[in-house]
Amino acid sequence: NKQGQTRLSSYYEWLNMDERVALESEIIRKCLSRSELQCSFVEYRGYKVIYRRYASLFFIVGTKADVIAGGGAENNENELGLLEFIHTLVHFLLDEMVMNGYVLDTNKSNILRPLDLIERESKKGDGVFR
Repeated sequence: NKQGQTRLSSYYEWLNMDERVALESEIIRKCLSRSELQCSFVEYRGYKVIYRRYASLFFIVGTKADVIAGGGAENNENELGLLEFIHTLVHFLLDEMVMNGYVLDTNKSNILRPLDLIERESKKGDGVFR
């Protein structure tokens, strides 16, 4: 949010807690210092950072070059694709929380349960979602 507090974070590469806290606070400060007229893409410490602001919340995605490709590899992640991912994620969450103008649920576990079920099913060898 605008106060720089992380509400939820997920990492797909291991970082110890001190590194996570430092990285998050630096990236959040960088995003907060940018004006609304600047683009939502930032290069920072080898990461490609894409963010989108909704009211006072910032949704931030960071990517690095593929580890398998080696240290000098270029990060070819599509910034516009990740911006669209953030947009879709926010709308999905709102659709799960609000129906016909009424708030159905604000419990994070209940809202994310359909995503968890889809993910579990897709990991099964003979699942419905392939």
